[in-house]
Amino acid sequence: MTNRPALRHVVFFSAKDKADIPRIVAGLEILADIAHSTFFEVRENTQNDVLSSEIDVVVYAEFSCADDLAAYKAHPLYQASIDAVRPLRDKRIAADF
Repeated sequence: MTNRPALRHVVFFSAKDKADIPRIVAGLEILADIAHSTFFEVRENTQNDVLSSEIDVVVYAEFSCADDLAAYKAHPLYQASIDAVRPLRDKRIAADF
């Protein structure tokens, strides 16, 4: 059995304007400075799928517990990221498992 994180957090974003994808990535990368995750990455979606091409950027993070995820979301940099990204994005879809 592998050693799995207690909680995985995945968030998908679509850009209102594809030209803003680098700005969305930059706005989300500031979240890496929040110390509560055990793993964190932001990536531009490279999948080219004829059935779904809506997602432009993906955030993936791992947390030891739900309290760490809550502390991550309560951090001031989390709000700063929202302020930077929200005007540029269309969809935001999050999942925790």
